[in-house]
Formats: sequence, structure tokens, C-alpha cells
Amino acid sequence: MTPENLLHLLQTTQKCTFGCPIIDRSAGGGVACSSLTEIVAESGCGKTQLCLQLSLYAQLPLSNGGLNASSLYIHTEFPFPFRRLQQLSQAFSSSYPQFSNPSDHIFVEPVHSAHQLFDIMPKIESFLKNSNSQLPIRLIVIDSIAALFRSDFDNTPSDLKRRSSLFFKISGKLKLLAKRYSLGVVLTNQVVDLIGSSDGLNALRIGNLKFLSSSGRQVCPALGLAWANCVNTRLFLSRNEEIVGEGEGMMNGSELVQRRTRRWLHVVFAPHLPKSSCEYVINREGVVGVESQ
Repeated sequence: MTPENLLHLLQTTQKCTFGCPIIDRSAGGGVACSSLTEIVAESGCGKTQLCLQLSLYAQLPLSNGGLNASSLYIHTEFPFPFRRLQQLSQAFSSSYPQFSNPSDHIFVEPVHSAHQLFDIMPKIESFLKNSNSQLPIRLIVIDSIAALFRSDFDNTPSDLKRRSSLFFKISGKLKLLAKRYSLGVVLTNQVVDLIGSSDGLNALRIGNLKFLSSSGRQVCPALGLAWANCVNTRLFLSRNEEIVGEGEGMMNGSELVQRRTRRWLHVVFAPHLPKSSCEYVINREGVVGVESQ
């Protein structure tokens, strides 16, 4: 597919709401169907919670920004957060009482390795075609793609070549399914510390136009440039602590200070979206955008 055709597809294709108008506005209406969207973040930014939330809101009718659909949630890091899913499901049902058991429309599949994921692709397609769910499956989440490749490959030229080959095989299968069944496909990825220059050759090698920052560190998405070429849209979640005031008293010889964590969603690249960002918070009800002051 040419860049022009991909741009037209992403501009006109159906989107799935994140369940928050502020986040949707930054992401161009939500997750685009018929393509691959990656959410990159360090631990504690809420990428899994955002994916759980997305899986719930996919059930909404098209008129409410959903896909009128069920979701297949492939999890690779254990245990699966069932308790948080139930908490988010209760909040979702409070807003949409017609969905009494929304978690029933999220099908969870554990996967332990990249080779296993590739091997079950025919099973996934069969499940898409033959699911007896009241709502068809139109969203696939893989949380996280980096975890699948962490233990299967060494950092040797031959293993890196085999890893890149598997990247393209898996992403190719996912793109084929996304287009064939008009799916939204969301993958989470982790970050690693950026060592060395934040521009030039090193930046090109890791697949960034510039460095990303989270928790006061320069970071880059895991899996490198080969994997960056496999996804259509990359969203980056960051977190930073700020001192908001000094407290009273001392502890262990240090003056007490008050801190707060601020989190941001950034569009790193997407052919159909401009660079944008929004602040968000995580509460009992889910991931919620914050209007800029």
C-alpha cells in the first residue's frame, strides 16, 4: 500500500473511542480500524488500563464512537489484571446500564512467546470468523508485544535478523486481519533507556526522529527501527513527578515535600494525524483526559 493510500485509509476509516473526548481529540477520534496502533510507555503510565478501557468502549454502538463489537485481549505479562477490569467494567456499566456484564465481551487469551503468537494466527482468524458472541470481534489487543520477544532472542546478529523477520511476519498477518475484518489492532510496547546521542544515527537506529522523555529520563521504544516500521501509528505515554509544595517537618533528615505525578499522551507518528498531546489522570473510573489550562 502506498503512503497516499494508507493516509486516505486512516483518514476515512472507522475509529474506536478511548472513552474520553479529550484523549480522542488528540488521537484523531480514537483507534483507527484496518491498521496497527502501538501504545508505548514505561511501567506505571497506564497503557494496560487504557487498553482495558478501549476494550470496554468498543462495545458501544457506532453512534457513540464504539464498534458495536467484542474484543480479543492477548496478554503476555502475567497475571492478567482481572480485578482492575472488573472495576472499570462497573464504572462503564454505571454510565451505560444497558451493558450489565461488559467484561463478558472481552475474550482473554494468554500467549507466552512470539513464535506461539505467530503459530496461533490461523486460530485467531478462525475465532474471528466463527465466534458465537452476540457482538462480533472487531478489536484485538496485544499487551505487550515487547514481552514476547524478550526471552526468545539473544543480542547477536543472527538472532536479531531472525527477530526482525518474525516482526514482519507477525505484523503482516495482523495487518491482513485488520483489513480483512476491519479490525482495530492495538499493541503495547515498553521503553528502554536511550544511551548516547538523541539525534543523528543513533536516533535513526531506534526509530525515533527525536528522543522521548519519561520520569526525567531519555527513553526510546523497545524493539528498535525494524519494529517501528511495522506499525502505522505510535502513541507515547509519559509520566513525570513535580514538586507542588513543601510540607512541614522533617523525615530521616530531609525536608518533606509534596509531589504529584503528571501523565501525558503524545502522538509520535501517524500518517493521518499531526503531532499532538494531552494530559490525563488515572482514577477509579479509568483513564481520563485533562483540559489544558
